[in-house]
Amino acid sequence: MGIFENNNLIVYLIAFVVAAMVAFVTVPLSKKIAFKLGAIAVPNERSMHKKPMPLAGGISIICGFIAALLVAMFIYKGFEYEKMFGFVTGAIIIACVGLLDDIYNLSAKVKLLFQILAALVAVYTGTRFDYLTWPWNPQGFIHLGDLGRVISVLWIIGVINAINFIDGLDGLAAGISSIASLCLMLIAILTNNPPVVILTAALSGACLGFLPMNFNPAKIFMGDTGSTFLGFSLAVISIQGLLKSYTAITVIAALFVLGLPVFDTGFAILRRVINRKPIYVADRGHLHHRLVDRGFSQRRAVITLYMVSGGFGIAGILYAIGDIRLAIGILSLMFIVWLVDFIVSRLRKQSEVDVEKEIESK
Repeated sequence: MGIFENNNLIVYLIAFVVAAMVAFVTVPLSKKIAFKLGAIAVPNERSMHKKPMPLAGGISIICGFIAALLVAMFIYKGFEYEKMFGFVTGAIIIACVGLLDDIYNLSAKVKLLFQILAALVAVYTGTRFDYLTWPWNPQGFIHLGDLGRVISVLWIIGVINAINFIDGLDGLAAGISSIASLCLMLIAILTNNPPVVILTAALSGACLGFLPMNFNPAKIFMGDTGSTFLGFSLAVISIQGLLKSYTAITVIAALFVLGLPVFDTGFAILRRVINRKPIYVADRGHLHHRLVDRGFSQRRAVITLYMVSGGFGIAGILYAIGDIRLAIGILSLMFIVWLVDFIVSRLRKQSEVDVEKEIESK
């Protein structure tokens, strides 16, 4: 079935528009629920906001996504329903635990336990890495078996927490999730995968429908309800969307598309290990914190990170379609820009320190 046959394009547009509209109009409801349940973000030393803010705005994102999915499933009959059942069931588990965390501030161990449970539900209903490219094998690949399930569970848990970690500035997690969803949607279009196009259209629509109320100055936060749901959805969709390729290609392309949150989380873990702190203890070392501490406004920091995320997404698309050189070229250019900026900022800081010392010596 061709990608634009049987009015598939109309289904994609409907999924996007329904998700965006439902997410947007349900924000007031999410605010009421947040205040009624006590899901309130009180400012602390790490916070960017100065007054208590309602959490659980993720309810709007979830409502938009589910509404779009129900409409799409009524119109389009090509979904693999076992995988969809696992996806939706795992997403419900994650969203419920996220909402409880927004209210009661659950322990990291409890959250991890339910993340594993949700990941296992998705994996054992068909969303998993089964093969790995292996040129020394006559068939060109090897079957991963149980190792593929382990890789899949770790990938899902990792992306859940990566999106959760970057949810530190107004509009950041919603914007980056929408960028990642749109990139995965383009890959799904290029690889002729209509079910995944529908899922990514719905997810990006839900994020963009919520974004006007979440962009600086935010009127509501998505909370763990939204960030963990988005992380789980992106992780599962990224596996489903690239399963026509073998695991080596799948993981690398998905890593590129989700490059910003994944690498920020990786550096956060490394930083906490070096400082001998538990990896689940929050700090102000994330990229968005560093940009704000350097004098960026929230809006400028968020837009800067949108651009970085877009660069990663383009590299992921190019890698998925086989243009590896150009993908590496884009990533190399981004690294060079970061390196130059890092060196200049270090020199500027050192110059300021030298000036202060000179003033003190006088």
